[in-house]
Amino acid sequence: MSNASTVNIANFQTEIMSSDKTVLIDFWAPWCGPCKEFAPTIEEIEKEKTDIKVVKIDVSENPELAKAFKVFSIPTLMVVKDGKIASRSVGVKDKADVLSML
Repeated sequence: MSNASTVNIANFQTEIMSSDKTVLIDFWAPWCGPCKEFAPTIEEIEKEKTDIKVVKIDVSENPELAKAFKVFSIPTLMVVKDGKIASRSVGVKDKADVLSML
């Protein structure tokens, strides 16, 4: 099971925008088959890359965050560095592709 922080509108600013680490955001939903398929890759990266922070945003529970980030399809990954989106990817990717985003 992932140790990734669950982010919502209440803790978004603290967890992501004010983080002193690079943040990998996984926009997902429990009903999303590709999201479930992708979860082990995200968990592996989370265990291996201790210099980054991995967070998950459930788009079903946080539609306002999905809308704010223009997430129309899941899974969507975003990398935030110094409070700004550095990269973004839609769909299931292999581990190397995700690591190259960081």
